[in-house]
Amino acid sequence: MKLLIAIDLSDATEIILDKIKEFSKKITPKIWLVHVVPPDPDFVGYEVGPKTERDFIAKKFHEKHAKLQSIAKQMQENGLETIPLLLQGATVETILEEADDIDADMIITGSHGHGMMYNIFIGSVSKELLKHSKRPVLIIPTRGE
Repeated sequence: MKLLIAIDLSDATEIILDKIKEFSKKITPKIWLVHVVPPDPDFVGYEVGPKTERDFIAKKFHEKHAKLQSIAKQMQENGLETIPLLLQGATVETILEEADDIDADMIITGSHGHGMMYNIFIGSVSKELLKHSKRPVLIIPTRGE
């Protein structure tokens, strides 16, 4: 079974991964661990700003990549075949495209359980995945944990 697991590297990530470890006792999945970062400002037509700003963005990407690699290594040490992917783009569209590329059997992500006002102004990745995915989507609640 191929699982694409979308994580935001927040505290909720550990809750999601604990559930995946539980599932993996019953199935033997191949896991793509995906974290999506915003698109490159140059690519989408925005001015990047001074070199210090570009260096800051590069450092943040490097830190996220290192954290993602570390999480994948822990999963591998637990016997789970895990491929970490740090991708750039619009979050929902990028997750759905990667799920198509790997022909994922399921997309798994978490839900922080923010309120209605947050969802109106910021949006909800899990809600948009449910709305647009042609694949099964498993949402793991992470609020209050």
